Amino acid sequence: MLPIESIFALFAIGAFACDDCYGPRNDAAHVRHVRRAQPDAQEATVAPRAPLEWGQLNFLHTTDTHGWLAGHIKGVQLQMNDGPEQNYGADWGDYVSFTRHMKHKAGNLGVDLLLIDTGDLHDGNGLSDASTPNGAVSNPIFENVDYDLLSIGNHELYVSEVAYETFNQFSKVYGDRYVTSNVQIINPVTGQFEYIGSNYRYFTTAHGLRIMAFGVLFDFTGNSNVSKVIKTKDLVKETWFLDAIKYPQPIDLFVVIGHNPIRPSAKTSTFGTLYDTIRGLRPNIPIQTFGGHTHIRDFVVYDTISTGLESGQYCETLGWASMSGINSSTFRGNEKPRGVPNPSRKAVKVSNTTSTGTASNSTAGSSSLVYSRRYLDWNRLTFAYHAVGSQDHTFDLHSGRRVTKEVTQARKQLNLTALYGCAPQTYCESCKPFLADGNIFSLVQTALAATVINDSRADIPRLIIANTGHIRFNLVKGPFTFDDSFIVSPFKNAFQFIPDVPYSIASQVLGILNAGPYQKRSVDSEFHNLDTRDFNFNTPLIPTDACTGPDEQSKKESGSRLHRRTEHLTRNPLHRRAPALNPGYATTDDFGTDGDDTPHSAIPFYPQPNDVQANASFPASGVPETVDLIFVDFIGVKFVIPALTKAGGNYTKQDIRYYVDKEFTSNDYLPAYAKKYWQANVPNCPVGQGVGYDN
Repeated sequence: MLPIESIFALFAIGAFACDDCYGPRNDAAHVRHVRRAQPDAQEATVAPRAPLEWGQLNFLHTTDTHGWLAGHIKGVQLQMNDGPEQNYGADWGDYVSFTRHMKHKAGNLGVDLLLIDTGDLHDGNGLSDASTPNGAVSNPIFENVDYDLLSIGNHELYVSEVAYETFNQFSKVYGDRYVTSNVQIINPVTGQFEYIGSNYRYFTTAHGLRIMAFGVLFDFTGNSNVSKVIKTKDLVKETWFLDAIKYPQPIDLFVVIGHNPIRPSAKTSTFGTLYDTIRGLRPNIPIQTFGGHTHIRDFVVYDTISTGLESGQYCETLGWASMSGINSSTFRGNEKPRGVPNPSRKAVKVSNTTSTGTASNSTAGSSSLVYSRRYLDWNRLTFAYHAVGSQDHTFDLHSGRRVTKEVTQARKQLNLTALYGCAPQTYCESCKPFLADGNIFSLVQTALAATVINDSRADIPRLIIANTGHIRFNLVKGPFTFDDSFIVSPFKNAFQFIPDVPYSIASQVLGILNAGPYQKRSVDSEFHNLDTRDFNFNTPLIPTDACTGPDEQSKKESGSRLHRRTEHLTRNPLHRRAPALNPGYATTDDFGTDGDDTPHSAIPFYPQPNDVQANASFPASGVPETVDLIFVDFIGVKFVIPALTKAGGNYTKQDIRYYVDKEFTSNDYLPAYAKKYWQANVPNCPVGQGVGYDN
């Protein structure tokens, strides 16, 4: 592993608890405060509802971390604040301590615990994105967790420089544990394609379970030309893949991981094809899957011996799954560990979630397998509760505190706390109707009009169109920093335009775009060459069937099931001394509504259109004859030109120019706006409660 010390000089570290001990169990649920890890992080106040159920085999799962290794940092001024950001305040050092406690606990219980990650490690936070290439600083921090299985995400493949860093550095840290069954890269030494990681992993756990693992990315097509993603329908026909399923040595369990939606009915998921292939050749071997990409909490039942888990996004969720009843002649542990709750639920779908598209509950007949699943909020209170029985003073390990120091120092060196201004209110992506007060696109309209200005054409009326997918997180009332510029709008899309378009034609473009398909990432040879500045990815509060966000069809397919924050938790929690529920995840999956480790009130969800439009320099009355039609380059050639044609115009990509310097992008206009219009209260910014509150 490339040590962070080789990048930044670190502070000396004091003495904390040792790495091989943990405190006594204490199952009492109560409210308390724990110490913050990162200096600016809020403290969670509501403990988990109950201890975890430990089985014969247990899993901790992360996915779509996107650089959020510092946790969610908002609201240092208001310690009484119970907003959603407070739920996710742990940093990567806390997670390092937690995983080591849990590994030790598993050893004491005589069971196996596997750590899983399913990709997308950067692009979405300053810790990962303020370096060149993205991930140069955050990946060495990430590598402090001793994962058992990992798979690659699409965000590791957009840019050749990042793909090669993944191949040359990251994959070498984890060796055969980094499983990329359908992703290859050109080896610059040989000029030949080879797997970025291993194509499969067959291994035996500490207590004797024999596992065959695959790692499969969805059928991604936006990768740079140095890599290759093999379509799943072709992968399952390859001789090596079929031979691995029919491996000559005994297999007790298939573990299939991937940056891939676990629910086969999702438009981009390929887990159904993988399930059908494995089940067809091995009808009686359990299959456990772990997915990602859609940024949701979800648990899927495929059949009576096969389930899948997906564990959210952005270091908000840590997924837990456990199972007992695996038939193995070599298992030397405890199927029902004593002193802790055990899994007890058969793999039977109990809720009205969307069909998995598999032979759910009909394959493999009667089974002795039992399962549990839980979605843990990413905070120290949760970690300490499950690791050391709420004894926070015993939670911190030397290794965890060292990593916390690395995160703090990296944020300092990258200048992520540099303050642009004080956001006067909270703006959310989807908790408010489009353009309503508090909806972030009302701010986008205002900021685009105020900052996207060509001085030589400033008096010419202009329409400015941006895809709503360029916003990928909420903007919380309080300090708006360099870090927040990556969190809210990290995409480096330049502003282009076509001059002097008749208003009668230009005014139709927005409606045509919003009536069309969701605008997926594509690369135009002239105007849209991807480099380290240029990304697009999922909107965070809702599921997506494309790498850039949810299209209308996927919304119809997923329905309310996937809109996790719109569903209300109906299960009553244990008796506890706790305040009213604060806003957050309220999940429904194939096992029902009791999966959230900490109950929350649901955050409303309102659909948003494909694009948002601002206008500026319009006449005081009436409409102009012509306008400058401005748009982000991401949508220009593929979407705006066809829309203009449909509206009666006659334009081609040769008519497109840059409206302002191409170095001023969709990552820059909000900082520019904040510097000019959000200077009240600087540097002591009042902090709001966050999304889900009216503040």
